[in-house]
Amino acid sequence: MSARFFAIVGALLAFIGVAAGAFGAHALKTRLASDALAVFEVGVRYHLLHAIALLAVGWANTQWPGRAARLSGWLFIAGITIFSGSLYLLALTGQRALGAITPVGGVCLLVGWLALAWAAWRGATRG
Repeated sequence: MSARFFAIVGALLAFIGVAAGAFGAHALKTRLASDALAVFEVGVRYHLLHAIALLAVGWANTQWPGRAARLSGWLFIAGITIFSGSLYLLALTGQRALGAITPVGGVCLLVGWLALAWAAWRGATRG
C-alpha cells in the first residue's frame, strides 16, 4: 500500500507542479514583478523535484519497507506543501510573513532525504 500510495501522490503532485509551472510562465509572467516570479519559480522547481522523489519513495518502499521509507514520503509531501506552498502564496500575495514558515518545509525536505538514505542503508528493516 505505501509504495502505490507514494507513487500515486508523486504522480499527482508532478501533474500539479507542471500545471503551476505553466501557470507561472504564462499567466503570471505579465502580472508579477520579476522578483515575485522568481520566488514562484523556486517553489515550482522544488515542487517538481520532490514529486519525482516521491516516485523514488514508492520504489524504495518495495525494496526497503519500513518506517524510514514511509517517513521519507510523508516528509516530502509535507515539505512540498509547506515549502513550495508558502513560496507560491508569498509570490501571489506579497505577504512576507509567509516566508517565516518556508524553512520548516525546507527542513522537512532535508530530513526526508536523510530518512530515504537511512532506509537504503538499513536495507530490509521492517518498521
